[in-house]
Amino acid sequence: MDTLVQVLVNGLGKGAVLALLAVGFVVIFKATETVNFAHGSMAIFSGYIAYSVMEHTNWLVGAFVGVLAGGLLGLFIERVFLSNAKGAHSDSLAILTIGLDVVIFTEILRRIGTGTPPFLGEPYDGESVSFLGASVALTYIVALAVALILLGVFFAAFRYTSWGLSMRAQAENKEAAALMGIRSWRVTSSAWFVGGLLAGIAVLFLATNALGGGNGLVSSHTLAFAAFPAAIIGGLTSPGGAVVGGVVVGLTEALAAQYIDRDFAVVAVYLVMLAVLVVRPAGLFGRMEQVRV
Repeated sequence: MDTLVQVLVNGLGKGAVLALLAVGFVVIFKATETVNFAHGSMAIFSGYIAYSVMEHTNWLVGAFVGVLAGGLLGLFIERVFLSNAKGAHSDSLAILTIGLDVVIFTEILRRIGTGTPPFLGEPYDGESVSFLGASVALTYIVALAVALILLGVFFAAFRYTSWGLSMRAQAENKEAAALMGIRSWRVTSSAWFVGGLLAGIAVLFLATNALGGGNGLVSSHTLAFAAFPAAIIGGLTSPGGAVVGGVVVGLTEALAAQYIDRDFAVVAVYLVMLAVLVVRPAGLFGRMEQVRV
């Protein structure tokens, strides 16, 4: 029973972090209809900036600057690359993000070098607490609490602010939204900025001993891509679905690693994704675009 509690808390904690990343995927896709394959690079870039600042200041200042850097990188990518690729098909833009991912990731790896990879979870990494008789890493508890608060703020903003209304209007019909006076570039820029911020917050938990293992910041790029099946499972057009997808992926991986095999855990996530796509091609909460012929 103690082991099950520990596995469930670990799965929910990691699932919450993946949900932050998956929501970033969804927000960018809803605003631009582009799958952002540079999400992992945005995360590791934020982590590297945070680590560099932490060396000269403290954890809190470094974390703030790193998260802000992630948002600014997202804004930079949208303003410099995507906005100038006018008329490009969404598939071409997705390939463009793959190229950016390779460039950014390679440069960060070169800067990190072959030494001990940095870790970012200084206040909570390595600590554990007793929960329902089980010993749980504090990182998972903090990650779950932070993600719940941030996701609550995000959904409130998405539902009740003019930014959220503009985002939803553009996702429904871009041309009609433009006719109503909604400036498309503001919506798309803000979507990439928010996506970068969420990636920057997530890496503060991904680059820890609990989630990232011995590879620290280096592993955050790979872990960030675990959020991609989460977004697919929930549906690329549904922020709420992204949260559900993150929880499904986190729990699936934790349960499979504990009760079947650690290597099989990664495969299990994709098996769940394939099963969902067979039954619901648009994901659990996504919508298929209807085309009249």
